[in-house]
Amino acid sequence: MAASLALQTSIPLRAGVGLKAEHYREIVQAAPDIGFFEVHAENYMGAGGPPHRYLTAIRERYPLSLHGVGLSIGADRPLDREHLQRLKDLIARYQPGLFSEHLAWSSHDTGFFNDLLPLPYTHETLLRVCEHIDAIQETLGRRMLLENPSTYLAFAESTWSEIDFIAETVRRTGCNLLLDVNNVHVASTNQQWDATAYIDAYPLAHVREIHLAGHTREADEAGRPLLIDTHDRPVDAIVWDLFVHTVGKIGPTPTLIEWDADVPTWPELKAEADRAEAIMVAVPSRKLRHASAR
Repeated sequence: MAASLALQTSIPLRAGVGLKAEHYREIVQAAPDIGFFEVHAENYMGAGGPPHRYLTAIRERYPLSLHGVGLSIGADRPLDREHLQRLKDLIARYQPGLFSEHLAWSSHDTGFFNDLLPLPYTHETLLRVCEHIDAIQETLGRRMLLENPSTYLAFAESTWSEIDFIAETVRRTGCNLLLDVNNVHVASTNQQWDATAYIDAYPLAHVREIHLAGHTREADEAGRPLLIDTHDRPVDAIVWDLFVHTVGKIGPTPTLIEWDADVPTWPELKAEADRAEAIMVAVPSRKLRHASAR
């Protein structure tokens, strides 16, 4: 497998999808034309078994992006070094073109939560996040991508805007960014700010991957729209429009369709990726962004 991995490490300027067990057999048997696959790191931290057998077979044919959900970069506690070592071993095993994690926290003392929780954007938080990213990048020997969060509220104690906080994190650590366009729409709707203005002000020169996903529309106690980042349905029309706007500013960028619950048939999932790829081809853009990893 090592020779195949050496040929397919870089993520192409195409669309990909999250790899789901429901589609393992179809992908291995049919070898569909898809740009890349992305997997959640924590699902493959065991030593072996069917998930690794399928992932190995798929990795021999396709580039891979690795997406973490368990490092808890924003937590007010030290990084879990055992988790970080398992992550390093997984990266060595599959040689993904990109590795990303969330600007969030999910652990406290010995407790771990199922949700990725928001952070107050303060100087203290900035120091902690940068310290953790520095340690992650030093341990892994590569740059990571930091993903903007989907949020439902803002902290009164925040002294930085989210964009300035992310930009300063990039400046201090040298990390790159994963721009989740659905998260921008979710957060802007929930907090009543302008999603297009957010993208325009974002540190776009550092974006190396884009995420698109579906969300659930509910209402808060005042009857205002409340969007939940559920990843359980097609990409919303407004998110597609924001993606067109983003591509127009930064050019074709590896773009992932996230669909993690109520997983559809393979043809339906691939159709979402095909739509994203068609947009990248069709939309005039100012410049190209090439994904790279250290």
